Amino acid sequence: MNIMGNEKRKDGQTGFVFIHGAGLNSRIWDQVTAGMNRPCLRVDFPYPEGASVAGEARRGLVLRDYVDYAAKQIEAWEAQTFIIVAHSIGGVLALRLAHTFADRLAGIAAVGAVIPGNGGSFLSTMPLVKRTVMGVLLRAFGTKPPDSAIRRGLCGDLTDEQAVNVVRSFVPESIRLYADRVKTLVPNVPKLYVKLEHDRELPQSRQDQMIASFAPQKVQTLETGHLPMLVKPKELQLMLEHFAARIETAAR
Repeated sequence: MNIMGNEKRKDGQTGFVFIHGAGLNSRIWDQVTAGMNRPCLRVDFPYPEGASVAGEARRGLVLRDYVDYAAKQIEAWEAQTFIIVAHSIGGVLALRLAHTFADRLAGIAAVGAVIPGNGGSFLSTMPLVKRTVMGVLLRAFGTKPPDSAIRRGLCGDLTDEQAVNVVRSFVPESIRLYADRVKTLVPNVPKLYVKLEHDRELPQSRQDQMIASFAPQKVQTLETGHLPMLVKPKELQLMLEHFAARIETAAR
């Protein structure tokens, strides 16, 4: 288990638990957490060391394995209360973790995240035809897209160096991460959805669907593609800091 983030204890402060998207790793949040004056935990997915080894090891995992691995990292962390910050498919894990840590959860910030409704799965959020096609492709070819598809979907507004790093470090996930149902409803806590205006991976129509399922008290927008933590990290950091401050103010 690899506990990362700001290790300094800041008693009484609400912390952040960061969950990345499929194929990525916890280092994707480095620029957002840098300089944050709050406890930060960047959660890793199972077997994060070595892309090829992780891909092979993850093949037989189910959604519960991902959730349990993240839960162990949170349990070992000292922050008393926290906000889950979930990106992309991380929203699926966030719903389960929110239920597990209901007594410590202060809020959820969904950053271009997939939020299944009524106990659904990642795949269930897609239109029927696309869902069927996606299911066939996952079973036939696995969860590692061609490099060109990763560049097109994730890297449209990244620098060349950033795009190379994303493609090179991409790790295929278990199909069950996409297919398993969450079986947990959206919790009744303060919620923020950060909508990504130029996201090719999760288009505006799907983000609007996610917002409807999530029912956040506030929606904010960033003019970025699917990886705002690399393109506009400071702007995202400020959104999250303000969200945490509003929660703390309301709790007083």
